[in-house]
Amino acid sequence: MISRRSVLKGAALSLGAPMINRGRFSLFAQSETEYAARTVDLVRRSTVIDMLGLLTLDYSKLLVWEGDPGRFGQADFVRLRDSGTTVFHPAVGYIAGDIYTESWRDIIGWNAFTAAHREQFQRIERVAHFKQAKALGKIGILIGQQNSAHFRTVEDVDRFYDLGQRVSQLTYSGNRIGGGSSDPRDSGLSKYGIQIVERMNHVGMAVDISHCGDRTTMNAIEASRKPVFITHSNCRALVPSCARCKTDEAIKHMAATGGVMGITMVRSFVRSAGPVTIEHVLDHFDHLTRLVGVEHVGIGSDVDLDGRDTRVRPTRRFDLDGIDYAKKVYDLTEGLVRRNYSSRNIELILGGNFERALTETWAVEAGPRSS
Repeated sequence: MISRRSVLKGAALSLGAPMINRGRFSLFAQSETEYAARTVDLVRRSTVIDMLGLLTLDYSKLLVWEGDPGRFGQADFVRLRDSGTTVFHPAVGYIAGDIYTESWRDIIGWNAFTAAHREQFQRIERVAHFKQAKALGKIGILIGQQNSAHFRTVEDVDRFYDLGQRVSQLTYSGNRIGGGSSDPRDSGLSKYGIQIVERMNHVGMAVDISHCGDRTTMNAIEASRKPVFITHSNCRALVPSCARCKTDEAIKHMAATGGVMGITMVRSFVRSAGPVTIEHVLDHFDHLTRLVGVEHVGIGSDVDLDGRDTRVRPTRRFDLDGIDYAKKVYDLTEGLVRRNYSSRNIELILGGNFERALTETWAVEAGPRSS
């Protein structure tokens, strides 16, 4: 029988991490940060799902990887694996030009990339793929888009589902479906938008409302028969000036559908001013848990392993203070341990909640798929 001690020892050895006194581990080279044995155990046994996790924010590098998958090396894979994230949802939002063609190209690129690296990556199309990726030590890629303007017709939902898309954010900024959080006026979900939501429900594609304006947010929740997702946003109660954060009312209605909200690690969504640290991110987890229950809380970091502030700046623009984003899953888990969340509840936050909600969403309804 494999003991918990042997699991922890194996986890430490896999990263070249020596055990530190009092059951703490130093997991990352050139870092003095130590993590509790419980933190390491939780990350290692959980299927960690980042519902806006980017492999890289260097889009020129990403295009190279998609166009020439052989340029993605073993060192790139090891760094992603060692981050602790099991499944990345690396959705981008095309908002100008030929959005249909660009979205199609993006998904084709991900399909080619995962096909070229079958031993390392698992495209997440079915619920069983979550456990499969975890068991085989692969990185899961959950294909989505951050703008549904590529749905030129209702039938396009079917076409992109067949291509592999499983999540779609209704709006990035305003489109014919509805309004965005940055729009000066949000007129709500359109009649066409209602048809799109209905079609997404029918084929089993997750409805994401992260960037939607307040009225469109509420309308989409009302229109959906399945769980609605806020894959990457934070609580407006803690950042009142941020329209991209969600109101308590919207969060409660989202939770009533069985949906899940992923908390981001983008500075302006975490706190409006002053130092912004991992502790302020954890405040959003606490608020969300108190408001709707831990079953509706997840991670949607909205950042890669390097952060968004690529140049040295006197003040940070996007990133948290004192953060190494390559370690963010461990830092979040350690923080949840520190704030006395139970092990089961931490497992739910790390990925169990999103896996449950996606299971409900991907259940295909009876009846023909074509209008």
